[in-house]
Amino acid sequence: MKVLVTGGAGFLGQALCAGLVAQGHEVTSFQRSHSTALDAMGVRQVRGDLADAAAVTAAFAGQQAIFHNAAKAGAWGSYDSYFQANVVGTRNVLAAMRQHGIPTLVYTSTPSVTHSGRTPVEGGNEADTPYGHGFKAPYPATKLVAEREVLAANDATLATVALRPRLIWGPGDTQLLPRLAERARAGRLRFIDGGHNRMDTTYIDNAAQAHLDAFAALRPGAACAGRAYFISNGEPRPVRQIVNDMLAAAGVPPVTGEVPYAVAYAAGALLEPVWKLLRLGGEPPMTRFLAEQLSTPHWYDISAAARDFGYLPRVSTAEGLQRLARWWHDPARPA
Repeated sequence: MKVLVTGGAGFLGQALCAGLVAQGHEVTSFQRSHSTALDAMGVRQVRGDLADAAAVTAAFAGQQAIFHNAAKAGAWGSYDSYFQANVVGTRNVLAAMRQHGIPTLVYTSTPSVTHSGRTPVEGGNEADTPYGHGFKAPYPATKLVAEREVLAANDATLATVALRPRLIWGPGDTQLLPRLAERARAGRLRFIDGGHNRMDTTYIDNAAQAHLDAFAALRPGAACAGRAYFISNGEPRPVRQIVNDMLAAAGVPPVTGEVPYAVAYAAGALLEPVWKLLRLGGEPPMTRFLAEQLSTPHWYDISAAARDFGYLPRVSTAEGLQRLARWWHDPARPA
């Protein structure tokens, strides 16, 4: 099939493109900048902005399925920048699919759409875990709007599914582990309330496999059509263990420092207006949303994904960490 992936140059996007190419599909990526990694895969690339409806419509011509993976992520930035990328961009994707009669959409969402402050989620499933409220960051707020519109678009001519992978990591990651390693080496990492709260994570190959599994099952009237699914390795662990295991893979000593939640939250409440007022670059070292996320249990029941489209994590966390260490220490790894 002719399949287009939005954001194919990103971490998950590259894994999706590689998986689709391996299955024999003719793959196109729609993204902002050119990627030599996609060149090496033989992926056709179209450059453009998701908020540009005309560019999206032109790129989707002739396609038979869409993986809408691109998004503006993070814990900092203006609401409008997130709204344009995540909501307007998704609306443009849906409109272009309608215009061209493309029948299949696999959408990458996030468990953060269910975030509600310090409310813990422990083993929650899709039925008993409601959408969140009181968001203190534009990312989950705009992803919630987009997910709802994707699921509402599901009908007899357009089959949609939303996947919510939790904290994707593994070889090829240029964001999470490099930032953790840098801050740990600089002595700037602390666990909030000890980091004993459990969270889910998702190894990159498993995240991509979940999308491919959903794609294989998705059609109008399928069990997964019009529904959202939590995706993870199914191995929730304390934040302290997650971070220190990743640091160990990078050869960085473990972090032991701690800070109370009240202090972290207050720091975020103080730093956010300072960053806005002074128009400082980058992200504040702490925000209220991060303080909540990093100190609250968040792990989910993934049995619905297994039931409806056969998703089962194929790479364990232990094996993933071994692969991560080999990649990190590979002399050929780009700096």
